[in-house]
Amino acid sequence: MRTHYLQHVPFEGLGSIAPRLQLWGDTITGSRLFAGERLPVVTEFDFLIIVGGSMSVNDEEKFPWLVQEKHLIREAIEAGKSVLGICLGAQLIASALHARVFRQAKKEIGWFPIQGTSHDEAIAASTGLFHFPATETVFHWHGETFELPTGAQRLASSRACANQAFQLGQRVIGLQFHLEATASTVQEIIANCGEELVAAEYVQTATTILAASQDRYQKINSLMDAILEFLRRPSDVVWDAAIPSRQE
Repeated sequence: MRTHYLQHVPFEGLGSIAPRLQLWGDTITGSRLFAGERLPVVTEFDFLIIVGGSMSVNDEEKFPWLVQEKHLIREAIEAGKSVLGICLGAQLIASALHARVFRQAKKEIGWFPIQGTSHDEAIAASTGLFHFPATETVFHWHGETFELPTGAQRLASSRACANQAFQLGQRVIGLQFHLEATASTVQEIIANCGEELVAAEYVQTATTILAASQDRYQKINSLMDAILEFLRRPSDVVWDAAIPSRQE
């Protein structure tokens, strides 16, 4: 499979996803948008992964490439490509489909539980939704959230954020949290964004964040592997939800 990723800052990449794709024999390419690298055309990939970043999807004047990136994301969805958005990436999917992205009431940074809304496995299977566990502690670093795009189904929530994960059709999933996180990628984010660790209800200290066990990382990485497999599976249904009309 040809997998292409969109990277927004030097310190947030594919994390645990990269070795998994390599194990599967994918051809992996990427666009480091912060370095001015070009976006691909939609025929150049089968799977598009949009990773995190410290900017807002609404910062188009400061980061003009966001406009072209959103166009590409929408084209990929319309073409029936598999698309995964992580944190900023999920917000970009929402924005590309004309859903509102806005500041969250409370930042969520650290290890906090999410609750799967599709945790009944039989129901999830019958509706074609990804099956999240009833609860899982995952790594968060976000201060914005989004409204669900038209036709999307909520997959997970948390106390701080109603829309933690969504699925659109059979090929698109957005995650507010970081299942691809590893001990080294978390250290990188703290090194570059540590000023955001201001004491609050859903903001943990660097010490608490870094104390996570290897077992914790293995659990979230395994859940990410399951999502990757879900989005890559053969399916006759490519799109089964109405895409919002273009707003030119």
